[in-house]
Amino acid sequence: MESNDTNLIRLIKSGNKQAFDEVFLKHFKSLHAYAFTIIKEKDDAEEIVQNVFVRIWTKREQLKTDGFLKSFLYRSVHNESLNYLKHQKVRSNFNIHYANAVKNDTGNLNTEIMATELEKNIHSAINELPEKCRNVFQLSRFDQMKYQEIADALNISIKTVENQMGKALKILRLRVVDFLILIFLLLK
Repeated sequence: MESNDTNLIRLIKSGNKQAFDEVFLKHFKSLHAYAFTIIKEKDDAEEIVQNVFVRIWTKREQLKTDGFLKSFLYRSVHNESLNYLKHQKVRSNFNIHYANAVKNDTGNLNTEIMATELEKNIHSAINELPEKCRNVFQLSRFDQMKYQEIADALNISIKTVENQMGKALKILRLRVVDFLILIFLLLK
């Protein structure tokens, strides 16, 4: 365990921005190169490393590195990279499934038009949500944050996050249910 790392960790936990910046500048390039070896995309590798550092800063009080800062950083980037790959695989499978479904559908054009309209309807409904509700929903569904992470980021309780998500989903269901029924009837 390096005493310098121990000191930097202690300073970061206490909210020292200079110590955080020092760690960021010292390790960013090597962590970026490491993430790139895993995911093979330069910009995505950069985003992964930035996400790790954002998480370290926002959760600095709970930072547990066992004194081995460099190992902790590499392990964090490794885990974040694996999560990224897992989500990419899910998206890829969905896109393949969707493309096959559209290709096999004789009403191809109608399906595409309805899918576009549904997407517009959903985005419109999301934009009309109350601000707090919309923020919680977007962090959960688009940024794929856990409820605890959302609560920490917005400085609210987990119960508030749960309530806001429930409210958002209820409003969205009510808003798009008529449109989904229409699509169902047209496809029959």
